[in-house]
Amino acid sequence: MERIAAPKAFIMEDSLLFRKIVVKVGSNVLTREDGTLNISRMSQIVDQLVRLKREGVQVILVTSGAVAAGRAEIGTLKRQDPVSSRQLWSAVGQVKLINRYADLFQQYGMTCAQVLTTKENFGDRLHYLNMRNCMQTLLEHEVVPIVNENDTISVTELMFTDNDELSGLIASMMDMEALVLLSNVDGVYTAAPGQPGSELIPRIPIGQQGDRINISATKSNFGRGGMLTKFHIAGKLAGQGISVFIANGYREEILTDILYARNTHQYTHFIPAEQKSSGVRKWLAHSDDFARGEVVINDGARDALLSDKAVSLLMIGIVSVAGFFRSGDIVRVKDASGRLLGLGKAAFSSGETETEKGGKKRKPFIHYDYLYLF
Repeated sequence: MERIAAPKAFIMEDSLLFRKIVVKVGSNVLTREDGTLNISRMSQIVDQLVRLKREGVQVILVTSGAVAAGRAEIGTLKRQDPVSSRQLWSAVGQVKLINRYADLFQQYGMTCAQVLTTKENFGDRLHYLNMRNCMQTLLEHEVVPIVNENDTISVTELMFTDNDELSGLIASMMDMEALVLLSNVDGVYTAAPGQPGSELIPRIPIGQQGDRINISATKSNFGRGGMLTKFHIAGKLAGQGISVFIANGYREEILTDILYARNTHQYTHFIPAEQKSSGVRKWLAHSDDFARGEVVINDGARDALLSDKAVSLLMIGIVSVAGFFRSGDIVRVKDASGRLLGLGKAAFSSGETETEKGGKKRKPFIHYDYLYLF
């Protein structure tokens, strides 16, 4: 075990911007070129997290690296399909990864806990609340939750895009104040990094993600995601009132710089909306993959939903029904042109809705409290 130096002291001329954060560390930050774990980099990140916790910050760590660590241990498999290979690498690598984190945190007298999840856990409201309660309990007892996708049992069709998506779900679910996505680049650029004239964009206000941004679809060597995924997730969370930072995990003191608003020209900050979404709407905002069906509404209902007034979706506004769903399932809401307007929790089954559509049933099809509009 490498000897770990005591964490450095904070320079306290500034105050902390956030007290509840999620930090996501990508595979390219945690692994060397040969795929082995970069223990020195892991140690530096843990060092920063320890200091933040000692300043009273609640921290959840979402980490990649299990598949890369397992691949380094087992090597390339000749006869296994990609899914089986990923399952094997993840099962072996997750042990190495969490044990290393446990050793690093233990050096400072802190305890961490492994939380493995799948995308399906976010689709059911009861499972969602149970997971939220679990992590809240860990935080209340000063345990650092270390979250990763359970690649050993995840079905390909229902896997997270990558851990960027998972970290966004966790930040939303736990009502965190900020999400920090650590990558191997400094943030969002006006063009591909390294191109002539390309500049880092330090601040992206909500709703102003505009023409000056050229997002590359290139993905990392070991991860499944890329800057395009980060950009979309950051925009969605900022709309819910959560600050999002895309930063370079190789920069020393990057987490403390962000939380003390230092060196703001070295990372990208997505400025959040002033009003926060409710807990149910945060859940719905990330639930498109779990929608069981859809309804098409008329122009009058569309205009009412998109107005400044808080309104529910009534049966009289529904034109047609598609798919099979039960009362309590999530459904998509579209207008007559096919544009997706939002998601909501249906108060009636697809059969009842088909029968009652266009009518004046008193109870709303989707109550305003269970409706999320894009």
